[in-house]
Amino acid sequence: MGNQKKIIHIDMDCYYAAVEMRDFPEYRDIPIAVGWDGPRSVLCTCNYQARQFGVRSAMPAMKAKQLCPELTIVNCRMDVYSETSKHIREIFSRYTDLIEPLSLDEAYLDVTDATMCQGSATLIAEKIRADIFNELNLTASAGVAPNKFLAKIASDENKPNGQCVITPDKVANFVEQLSLKKIPGIGPKTFEKLNRHGYVTCADVRKSDIRTLQNIVGKFANSLYLKSHGVDNRALEVSRQRKSLAIETTLMQDITTQDECELVIESLYQKLLTRLAPHSNREIIKQGVKLKFSDFNQTTVETQSNECQQALFSSLLSKAYNRSNKRGIRLVGLTLGFADTPSESNQLQLSL
Repeated sequence: MGNQKKIIHIDMDCYYAAVEMRDFPEYRDIPIAVGWDGPRSVLCTCNYQARQFGVRSAMPAMKAKQLCPELTIVNCRMDVYSETSKHIREIFSRYTDLIEPLSLDEAYLDVTDATMCQGSATLIAEKIRADIFNELNLTASAGVAPNKFLAKIASDENKPNGQCVITPDKVANFVEQLSLKKIPGIGPKTFEKLNRHGYVTCADVRKSDIRTLQNIVGKFANSLYLKSHGVDNRALEVSRQRKSLAIETTLMQDITTQDECELVIESLYQKLLTRLAPHSNREIIKQGVKLKFSDFNQTTVETQSNECQQALFSSLLSKAYNRSNKRGIRLVGLTLGFADTPSESNQLQLSL
């Protein structure tokens, strides 16, 4: 690959559900989801049997039960998932020190200068997946590419328990055929809007220009144009200090009322708590709410806080919502800021 980067994106297959199926054989051949008890609970994840019924992560448990009456909802065991994740991270570290964890079940690895497996990123990814299976009885999928953007998309190509390699000479062809809905940041609503203007694949975007795209997707135009050419110059975030924890969701359809936003905050809050559990030793210093509007402008409201409080998120939402000026809301996010400590790893950003 010459001077080209060699990036691997490892993504565990339906991680929480897979751990449950491993530990409890009675779950292996039935549709299961991992979540909490209660009428307003939201699913963390589900296995592939459940997905065949249309069940998915971040879905209210009640809706999931309607789609799949046979669904078994298993209580979340965050301590087990966290402990297993440490073992997975240890496997990664055998091959490279350049690791950017995205969550308990997902990470980027930069193996550009790795010496294991004759320096082959493809062989390293295969070996990591084999180690995970042999030591933990869990499967992982991998994407191998010259940058983070392509590696992440590649890891989804042959799921579950698969691998996709995009060598530099294959980038142009791979990206050209790529549907725009696979690009992070393009939700169903934006994809629909791009379609109406004749943009379906990256090839369509490549024939256009940034100014034209700005009229359709606003500030996202530059990023979209670069990604459609397979360009992503982001380095892995492997600094030793995690500054914040954030979670956000792009909505299937724009919402317009504060009550609708409140329901999204409730589901995100539960998900945020599960992500926060492995970092219980960190001191929280602030909370924030982020809204992105239908015109792609966004606003963030933050305040000092020393614990993760749902009521405080609701209060911040009220201030953020007042800035909507009747615009639809396409994305809702929650953030926590941490105090500096010398021992923590890198910043963590999560997207649903």
